[in-house]
Amino acid sequence: MESLPEAVLIRILASIPAADLVLVCRLVCCQWKNLVDGAALWILKCQQEGLTGAESQESAENWQNFYFLSKKKRNLIKNPCGEEDLQYWGEVENGGDGWKIEELPGDFGKEFPSEEVHKYFVTSYEWCRKSQVIDLRAEGYWEELMDTTQPKVVVKDWYAGRSDAGCLYELCVKLLSENEDVLAEYKSETIAIPQDNDADWTEISHTFSSYGPGVRFVRFEHGGQDTLFWKGWYGVRVTNSSVTVEP
Repeated sequence: MESLPEAVLIRILASIPAADLVLVCRLVCCQWKNLVDGAALWILKCQQEGLTGAESQESAENWQNFYFLSKKKRNLIKNPCGEEDLQYWGEVENGGDGWKIEELPGDFGKEFPSEEVHKYFVTSYEWCRKSQVIDLRAEGYWEELMDTTQPKVVVKDWYAGRSDAGCLYELCVKLLSENEDVLAEYKSETIAIPQDNDADWTEISHTFSSYGPGVRFVRFEHGGQDTLFWKGWYGVRVTNSSVTVEP
């Protein structure tokens, strides 16, 4: 192996699973350590696996982090569309008649832009709120990665009203420390949807970046109510919520 040209060795190493490269191959010898720590190997792995955007990364560390973050990218919100009732949602505030899950498009509603979404949560005539707290370490995002690389934390949510009723919507997301101190926060304005609206689904999003060291949890909370105070479920509808950690 020592007589192999470096380019050939990189191609061989690129066929090995990433975790084994870091945990095993890197310890074999100084040459392999340098290759695993360098940019060329991770550039090749990104190209082989069709990961895009890697060209914007500059240092060897960023190439490796870009690879791992891209491979790990997924929605960290559990049960975002109500397929499992209110499971995984905590600190549930059931104002009025409380939260309800309905099938799309619902009365006086419209279909969701994605055919993969079939249900939504709907609020009542007093404020309804629910939240999830995401443990980043438990999800595989280690302390050094969060403290030094500080990858983007991208938050998205979708909301809509019934066409025959007005409603209110709010979103609040916090990045928390080990002791749950607030290190960064995004809070939307209270969004008012008038009666006789078009019932279209609207996406709201926010990206956290350069938020400083110490982030260990993400707290996601949203909610709303109707503005006519009609008994039942005429308030804002929410679905397809997401939190992702990205390069």
